[in-house]
Amino acid sequence: MQIIKDRNIIEDSWQFIADEHPLLPGDCTVTLERWLKEKEQLLRHDGKVGVRIESTDNLEILSGDLALIPLVEVNFVIFSDGRAFSKAWLLKNRYQFTGEIRAVGNFLADQIFYLSRSGFNAFNFEGNQNLTLALSMLNDFSVSYQKPANQF
Repeated sequence: MQIIKDRNIIEDSWQFIADEHPLLPGDCTVTLERWLKEKEQLLRHDGKVGVRIESTDNLEILSGDLALIPLVEVNFVIFSDGRAFSKAWLLKNRYQFTGEIRAVGNFLADQIFYLSRSGFNAFNFEGNQNLTLALSMLNDFSVSYQKPANQF
């Protein structure tokens, strides 16, 4: 499967593991709840471990662990839920997270420019999406009124 990361189309090596499923070898993401319950075991996992957060999750409880996490996925349940934009901004600015911030779930290619301005640097679309077209949308605007999230 391919995704957009750092303005390139790449093969994705990560897989999301739901709470009820056992961990598989390789790079994976888990829910915040699973991270909090199984952190010690996850840190010994054969592969990198990232965390998937929901728009309702409290980032404060994850903030002390961000240096241990290479990837935070922000799940869009509904494309119109602006809280996911805020999660990326908070990760970059309040918590100084330097890892990958990936949008997953139900968001639109039309939002990719604004998502990148909020702090996202990777995009995993649901369904069949023309990634070349989506990638071009990162250049939709040449002038902005505000600085991007990581430059405040």
